Amino acid sequence: MLQEVSYDHRNASNVAFIGLGQMGARMVKNLVSKGEKVKVFDVVPQAASSVQGVTICNSPEEAAKDACFVFTMLPNGHIVKDTLLGDKGIMKGISNNALFIDSSTIEPQQSQELGKIAKENGFRFLDAPVSGGVTGAEAGTLTFMVGGEDKDAEEVKPVLLKMGKNVFKCGGTGTGQIAKLCNNLILAITMIGTCESLNMGVKLGMDPKLLTSIINVSTGRSWSSDTYNPVPGVMPNVPSSNQYKGGFGVSLIAKDLALAENAALSAGAPLPLGAISHQLYRTLIANGYSDKDFAVVYEFLQGKK
Repeated sequence: MLQEVSYDHRNASNVAFIGLGQMGARMVKNLVSKGEKVKVFDVVPQAASSVQGVTICNSPEEAAKDACFVFTMLPNGHIVKDTLLGDKGIMKGISNNALFIDSSTIEPQQSQELGKIAKENGFRFLDAPVSGGVTGAEAGTLTFMVGGEDKDAEEVKPVLLKMGKNVFKCGGTGTGQIAKLCNNLILAITMIGTCESLNMGVKLGMDPKLLTSIINVSTGRSWSSDTYNPVPGVMPNVPSSNQYKGGFGVSLIAKDLALAENAALSAGAPLPLGAISHQLYRTLIANGYSDKDFAVVYEFLQGKK
């Protein structure tokens, strides 16, 4: 029988976090700085050791043992499922009635499958993808979109608010993913539009900082223009000013657009701009931009590499 646990801030192993990439590492830093005791695991040892004040584990099983909340922040649904069910996976160590929270962006149907697995094996599940990017993860201002049982969402909300400033309960299992895919569909399209506009302005002789200032108090303003500007040098501390390193990779936004297209197909919802955006990001992948931040569309449109 699985051991049962209950949440206690004094418990040195009440939170486990698996997946310390660009987002996960920053989320964990906020948990630690705000008093949580966190056990971590990542397949890349250097990623786990990059965060101070955590207990580094050798497997998802070890991280999940005795934890009340087990978070995953991973690249896709197949990896999430393997991390749960695989050899030395989460399910080998997770306690009875513990709460498994997946903050990855995956298919809604995959989240529903994970919820079913959890229910059949004596623990609980929430899908809780995030919005805000690396800047939001760094600042602790992420938005969480949560699908699952209301009582489970309320239980973990104090922990989520140590990593973000907004928590929305979206409905049943999988609805957090639906909200995330809708958001990222807009994000992908507006980033391309922002890059097209700024590239055109620069090529016609406008200063990109001045043009950005105008856009940001006009009707063209978006998160892509005022928070995550794609033109190098316009804003500090965003990937475009660091050779498009880090941030939200082209391969990941392309993956999210593929998920959105699949979801839209199942619902009979046309996505003309979404489909074009997906193909543009796939074109970037084919041209060697896979690991660059998705704002690299600007560089691509300039004809530079």
